[in-house]
Amino acid sequence: QVQLVESGGGLVQAGGSLTLSCAASGSIFSFNDMGWYRQAPGSERELVATITRSGRINYQDSVKGRFTISRDNAKNTVYLQMNGLKPEDTAVYYCNAAQVIYSRIDYWGQGTQVTVSS
Repeated sequence: QVQLVESGGGLVQAGGSLTLSCAASGSIFSFNDMGWYRQAPGSERELVATITRSGRINYQDSVKGRFTISRDNAKNTVYLQMNGLKPEDTAVYYCNAAQVIYSRIDYWGQGTQVTVSS
């Protein structure tokens, strides 16, 4: 059973920084992709950033230059460093891990709240 545990959310003023962590129960090498998604009230869940097993990275345009995704394979952990936070970044942030064997299987963490005050 795959478990993803997020931490690091909280309340921060605009312009501030937070670092989210996602610890996986097993080796993250078993996942093709890992990433962060977010969902604001009344909105659909959207991709924030992803990183592949080989280290290829993708960001949503609105966070490019402000957010950095990284992974520590030894700790089975993926991070999201968020700088220059804006009120529109307020959302519940979810860690995602995907395995692609015959089809894609997605695993999700429980979510961590990020609130940015203006």
